[in-house]
Amino acid sequence: MIDNSSETIVGRVLRASTRGFDCGAHSRNIGSHHDFGAFVRAPIANDERVQAIGLIYKVEIKDDQLIAELVLGEAVPDAILRDQRENRMIPVEIKVLNVGYFSGGQVLHSMPPRPPMSLSDVLLCTPQEVYDFTQRHDFFRLILGASEVPGEDLIAAAIRYAAGVYADADEQRAFLVSCGRQLARDLSGDLKRLAHILALIRP
Repeated sequence: MIDNSSETIVGRVLRASTRGFDCGAHSRNIGSHHDFGAFVRAPIANDERVQAIGLIYKVEIKDDQLIAELVLGEAVPDAILRDQRENRMIPVEIKVLNVGYFSGGQVLHSMPPRPPMSLSDVLLCTPQEVYDFTQRHDFFRLILGASEVPGEDLIAAAIRYAAGVYADADEQRAFLVSCGRQLARDLSGDLKRLAHILALIRP
């Protein structure tokens, strides 16, 4: 199930619950693997075989007193700005919503039995892991029911992200159609919300 041959580290766990977790990274390492809607994974506490799967729903670049002073400066030399961005330890926090987990070769669309431990590596899911996880769409309800996240935008971003792992245009289209049908079932009583998400995922 899990291929560790091409791991991309997103950050390390700062705090966690079964609902989700926050991880930290250095600002100079921020890239496409920190995109809103990206699929990431981390081992749950005391069991490396079970990997919590989550979606990035918020990325925060923190500030401090020095940064505040530089922002207020009228003319800050480029060399100083570059030094602050590249050499200072500007912390970045990435917030993740758990939408399932891998356990013993199985994919489960439910909250993991335990949260990840602090300082555990958070890794970007491989294309194969994203493909395996998105063969069913039961995890949509976890996103739609999460009050702490921008649900419509997150589910649309996750669908667009996952569509990128499918081999060709026909497979991508079939995936998007199946997602649309699942959303129509999940949101049959909220047509306004449904229409908004479908508009966001429409190619």
